[in-house]
Amino acid sequence: MRHAQKFRLLHQQDRPLILVNAWDAASARLLESSGAAAIATTSAGIAWTLGYADGERMPMSDMLDACRRICRSVQVPVSADIERGFGETAAAAAGNVQALLDVGIVGINIEDGIDGSTGRVHDLGVLAGQIAAIRKVADAAGVALFINARIDTYFAAASDPIARYEATVHRAQVYINCGADGIFVPGLVDLEEIAKLAWTIGKPLNVYAGHSGVPPIAALAQANVKRVSLGCGPLQASLALTRRIAIEAIEKGTYDAMTADMLSAKAVNALFE
Repeated sequence: MRHAQKFRLLHQQDRPLILVNAWDAASARLLESSGAAAIATTSAGIAWTLGYADGERMPMSDMLDACRRICRSVQVPVSADIERGFGETAAAAAGNVQALLDVGIVGINIEDGIDGSTGRVHDLGVLAGQIAAIRKVADAAGVALFINARIDTYFAAASDPIARYEATVHRAQVYINCGADGIFVPGLVDLEEIAKLAWTIGKPLNVYAGHSGVPPIAALAQANVKRVSLGCGPLQASLALTRRIAIEAIEKGTYDAMTADMLSAKAVNALFE
């Protein structure tokens, strides 16, 4: 409960809460030691490190185990990305959240998502029902769970930017009325539009900065953004470095990319001592 309250307060500062998302215990501890006030998981990152493609391909039990290890390894609040809830029904999603609460999770991201067959965002009633059920479970557990509702309208094909924005606002209002504490709209890059949305919804707005073209933190703060997450971007960058290391060793027989800025084994061990 203490972590849940602290996590909520982190969304009320003048400076946005910066979440450099973690994918395992080592990355979570590294982020915490670097000054992270909270840890958020990347669902894609956890899936990839466990040998699955992104998109709820991994079993919920595997994701739960990863979250348990992260919560055990850090002393700051932890929020989990649960994609579309890992369940066919609102009750199933709520049951999964109950399991996450039991391992120490105090925040979640849950999304409406894109229908692969149509390219459109799923019906808003699905996520609205999940949020309501999850809020009920969290309240019964006495945990002020921070529910961050992700809206994927900016990932869907759109010919009318005004209609897309209005649809985003409508979904945000519905999700907030069902119990969401914050709104997450990946794909936003226009600063004026970001500021307008933040003012309109009246709840903490989360901007995704896992790709190029996103305004810097200072500009987002001026636009009243309360949360900035890097998602799977850090792991993608780490994998790119690992690929460079491998290609250099295999093709050139040298190790410069690896040794240029590597942590010592002692430093990594110290993260867990």
